[in-house]
Amino acid sequence: MATDNNLKTLLAVGQSPWYDNIDRRLIQNGDLEKLFGLGITGVTSNPSIFEKAVNGSSVYDSLIRELAEVGKSPDEICHLITIQDIQSAADLLYDTYEATDGRDGYVSLEVDPDYAYDPERTIDHARRIHQDVARPNLMIKVPGTKEGYEAIKVLTRDGINVNVTLLFSLRHYEVSSMAYIDGLKERLRDGNSVEKVCSVASVFVSRVDTKIDEILEDLKIDSLKGKIAVANARMIYQRFKELFHSGAFGGLASNGARVQRVLWGSTSTKNPAYSDLKYVDELIGKNTINTLPHSTLEAFLDHGTPRLTIEEDLDKVRKDLDLLQQEGIDLNKICDEIQQEGVDAFSVSFRKLIDAVADKAGF
Repeated sequence: MATDNNLKTLLAVGQSPWYDNIDRRLIQNGDLEKLFGLGITGVTSNPSIFEKAVNGSSVYDSLIRELAEVGKSPDEICHLITIQDIQSAADLLYDTYEATDGRDGYVSLEVDPDYAYDPERTIDHARRIHQDVARPNLMIKVPGTKEGYEAIKVLTRDGINVNVTLLFSLRHYEVSSMAYIDGLKERLRDGNSVEKVCSVASVFVSRVDTKIDEILEDLKIDSLKGKIAVANARMIYQRFKELFHSGAFGGLASNGARVQRVLWGSTSTKNPAYSDLKYVDELIGKNTINTLPHSTLEAFLDHGTPRLTIEEDLDKVRKDLDLLQQEGIDLNKICDEIQQEGVDAFSVSFRKLIDAVADKAGF
């Protein structure tokens, strides 16, 4: 593989760079395809991204009006325009999907976040998305709530690719990974192949520091600021290795099952006091993915450091997490709160998307 930029060097050391954005303008003007030429190997979306795309441009306006004129509701219009964008991105990524034998080349679309605590509705909506997009390189994003376990397991058993989203803690990650493993086991018991099923576990990073740093500021504990999010992610990576590179997964692996790679999300730096690439440069590991917002992607191309870093200073990482606990800060509880906030934020964005479509359609 040619290593003529930082993205391709990142691929060479074992981490896949995906793009955390989608917009019809990027598809139509060829910019998205140019990113694939630079080394981007996947695309992720969420309700906030689609809401910004529709509210921030006129590119969808004529189609929205046309669909409204033939009797489509705002919800139906949103479904149709998002499906179209996802299909277009999936088609552009299909060569990557083929070239990597289904390791990369995926585009992700999220189920309605209002279903995050309702596994039956999540399953039904995911199956509808899977049927309507009809692309082998689609991943359906399912929130990794404790209620999401059943949905992840059932969809995996169905052979549907799942991107488990809104994971923050080690506990969240373990629910995600075990749901995938259990789904694969049931699929195998059904007599179906597990070779083509692919899943990723999306662990959100920067939001952990944002929340923890606020608490540390109140407690006047400066020594741990800006350290916990990366420490937490590095411990999740260690657990990933234990689960997927041990005897527990061996039986599935021998039947062709793929490991559920960890995907680092929310990797733009929120605190200007920290490096703009803190949550990229410090979390580079084999069999992982980093999904990059546009500004972070540009920064990484300009001055990123594509070398394996995720297992550096593990003793210090464990010490920092122990110190956090000794200060009476419950990381699991805080991550549960952040997950709830994340679900709520995506629900708000989804409602804003519906409202924007309704407004443009003249409802």
